[in-house]
Amino acid sequence: MDPNNFDFHLPHDRIAQSPLSERTACRLLQMPRVGGLIDGQFADIKHLLRSGDVLVLNNTQVLPARLYGRKATTGGRIEILFERNMELDTFLGQVKASKPLRVGTSMVTDGGVVITVEGREGAFYKLRVSDAQSVRSVLQAEGHLPLPPYIHRQPSGLDDVHYQTVFSTCPGAVAAPTAGLHFDRSMMSELESAGITIAMITLHVGAGTFQPIRDSHVAAHRMHCEWYSVPRSVTESIEKAQRCGGRIIAVGTTVVRALESAASGGQLAPFKGYTDLFIYPGYAFRVVDCLITNFHLPRSTLLMMVSAFAGSERVMAAYRHAIDADYRFFSYGDAMWLEKVTE
Repeated sequence: MDPNNFDFHLPHDRIAQSPLSERTACRLLQMPRVGGLIDGQFADIKHLLRSGDVLVLNNTQVLPARLYGRKATTGGRIEILFERNMELDTFLGQVKASKPLRVGTSMVTDGGVVITVEGREGAFYKLRVSDAQSVRSVLQAEGHLPLPPYIHRQPSGLDDVHYQTVFSTCPGAVAAPTAGLHFDRSMMSELESAGITIAMITLHVGAGTFQPIRDSHVAAHRMHCEWYSVPRSVTESIEKAQRCGGRIIAVGTTVVRALESAASGGQLAPFKGYTDLFIYPGYAFRVVDCLITNFHLPRSTLLMMVSAFAGSERVMAAYRHAIDADYRFFSYGDAMWLEKVTE
């Protein structure tokens, strides 16, 4: 399978640079199991869901994961992006510097914290903070919100609100579960009143979500790890809905990844730990029936997951339609509703 089959040209003006003033005000492109595409508004979601369905959301919270500083010896500027904790004072992260860093290199953040390179782990550096401080305390004291690389401006107070979902309760992500950004509390209350069960899982989104596939064959790509938790209360709600004919609707590819990982043994079960599950066309979905998601980057693993879910040719045709119809793309962009069609 050639990654070029999942490539497309996106004009820069289609990439949303700022959120809409109202979360639910975005557009929604519907792609039903049969029939053509339907252009609509996100508020249409309440007509697409029905009593007995389970709507599963990701309650991860984005950390202030970006640190700025300098090399201790040369004074050269550096930028550190937290990925995940290893120990209380040790973490994996990416470092932007003038050249690759050696083991033992020390950096000083703008707030005066010394961070030392202890090694490499794949694409990440293993980093330790000084003076027995916790990584999280350093991030909270001087970290910056890590807007995605395709948003070409500095974060503002608006992002502090809009780049978090209204149901985010578990800090740990470096990117937002963007499909969830479209829900406000009023819509969630309205859906619950209509008999729809709302369930929460956690998957801490990593920076790898923005990385395109660079291998010449899709199956050669090694997926990044992300920590997730699917509680027993969620598996029980899903099992009950499935027995009664309800559908399982995932809000975002992060929810798909968590639920399908928790079912990788053949049956959905509570789980807490890491997943490196890579879903691409040919994958047999075990849990999710419908997907609410934003538009994804070219050649990305997320676009491949969506293609596996709803059909590669149909998804790529929908993307071409979205570009022609001026939909807004990526994190602050518009949304899609997809129904499962396995290839």
